[in-house]
Amino acid sequence: MMRDAAAASGLFRTLKEEHDNDVERVEVELLLEGIYRVYGFDFRSYAYASIKRRLWRRAQAEGLATLSALQDRVLHDPGCMDRLMLDLSIQVTSMFRDPTFFLSLRRKVVPSLRTYPFIRVWHAGCSTGEEVYSLAVLLKEEGLYARTRLYATDINETVIRGAKEGIFPLSKMQEYTLNYQRAGGLRSFSEYYTARYDGARFDTNLMENVVFSQHNLVTDGSFSEFHLILCRNVMIYFDRSLQNRVLKLFRDSLTKFGFLALGRKETLRHTDGEPWFVPFVSEEKIFRRVEQ
Repeated sequence: MMRDAAAASGLFRTLKEEHDNDVERVEVELLLEGIYRVYGFDFRSYAYASIKRRLWRRAQAEGLATLSALQDRVLHDPGCMDRLMLDLSIQVTSMFRDPTFFLSLRRKVVPSLRTYPFIRVWHAGCSTGEEVYSLAVLLKEEGLYARTRLYATDINETVIRGAKEGIFPLSKMQEYTLNYQRAGGLRSFSEYYTARYDGARFDTNLMENVVFSQHNLVTDGSFSEFHLILCRNVMIYFDRSLQNRVLKLFRDSLTKFGFLALGRKETLRHTDGEPWFVPFVSEEKIFRRVEQ
């Protein structure tokens, strides 16, 4: 009898967990649908586990017990939506992140870029701009910046405004300097910024040829033809269907034999993009578009 009771209790817990998970998924889907209809931001094809964690983080920060309560607040309070956007945006970045990647850009991609009279680069999902400034420094040192137009885009208008300021924590400069040196930097990194109080303001001439703009990879289309596209550590947050859509966007936005750079944990295997690109620097996830 005791075993039967324990088994029944265990079955009840299992059924309740399944019910709670089903309800939670419905809440997530309704919240994302509401955001799309009211604000026009489409997160419906983001990886479920990742988006759920970010939604709960905002719900708890708002002092809410359910995602349904978060939906009510988001739809009626644009300020809450602004705060949620910061949670949903990918903001894990640093200057010369993965130094060997930037070293490969310098040594293996730049020689091809030199062959073009004018170079267009798209940094998709640029977040707070650390990698944009890193790329600008690299292009200046290689003598290509003057004939380059660099487009830096992100879904979040708030982080775009911050990126334009070019001010980063002074406490990070030691780490960034080491990254810069490992990435093949040719000068003293401190030449590129001025220390003020707790911040490091980077030279404004690094941004002369940079265009910061809001762009949504989920809903927006191509806006130019590029020789190099960087979209690092963004697509890991997308489900497969959205990954395929974004890869098609990148294919259509690249020149013949243009370069696509992804993050270290990202892959083209088992995606629609597999036949569109060939590995160029495999270990650094740098690909080249092939002619179809």
